[in-house]
Amino acid sequence: MNWTSFLTEQDRVALELLGHSARQGWGERPALLLIDVNYEFCGHEDVPLLDIIKRWPAACGHNAWRSVPVMRRLIDAGKARGLPVFYSTNTRRPDGFDAGSWKWKSSNRKDAVAKRGRIERADDIVDAIAPRPEDVVIEKTKPSVFFGTPFLSFLVDLKVDSLIIGGGTTSGCVRATVVDAFSHNLRCAVVADACFDRLDCSHAVSLLDMQAKYADVVESDEALAHIGSLASAMFRLPGM
Repeated sequence: MNWTSFLTEQDRVALELLGHSARQGWGERPALLLIDVNYEFCGHEDVPLLDIIKRWPAACGHNAWRSVPVMRRLIDAGKARGLPVFYSTNTRRPDGFDAGSWKWKSSNRKDAVAKRGRIERADDIVDAIAPRPEDVVIEKTKPSVFFGTPFLSFLVDLKVDSLIIGGGTTSGCVRATVVDAFSHNLRCAVVADACFDRLDCSHAVSLLDMQAKYADVVESDEALAHIGSLASAMFRLPGM
């Protein structure tokens, strides 16, 4: 995604003068993290956004399904090198009590919660990239995969020093997770074409912000080449 079309001339000059967007580089022991690629955020099939949200109010339509094959390639490459693969998804009580502050910024939250409760498999990772037994699925109630979950402790146990990230939404759960990873001194590579959002402007500007301050934003070809260059069997994965 090219974010330059969203920048003013002053923005461009300021970014250059500030020295933002320096390349931090790859870590030595990366894990792959796919954020919230579930049916609630993707919908049941590749349908235009304005149509899919009538059934799945949080879905991202074409943007989500366009990124799924990219994530499939990242997963296959990671498996070939024995990298840990983490997924996140949401968990929610049927009555919506644990939605907490999510209720404050959506005028149709009550209707969305009611509709969500009638949809099967909302929190399931889409079948095209479904987790395998050796993978780890983190259930969360807030945007960041780190918040209120054991995710960081698993990374410490595996001696992971960096994350290669895809999923959605770019402006929400991806960005929140990247900021927390940065705060824990983990290097992050955000794979632009493996991420998705409902709004193109939110996707582009969030990638810009992460590239400027918190992560390296890369395309999947570069990420795949890097994964392919790694040594095999660096990790003792769950079940081994």
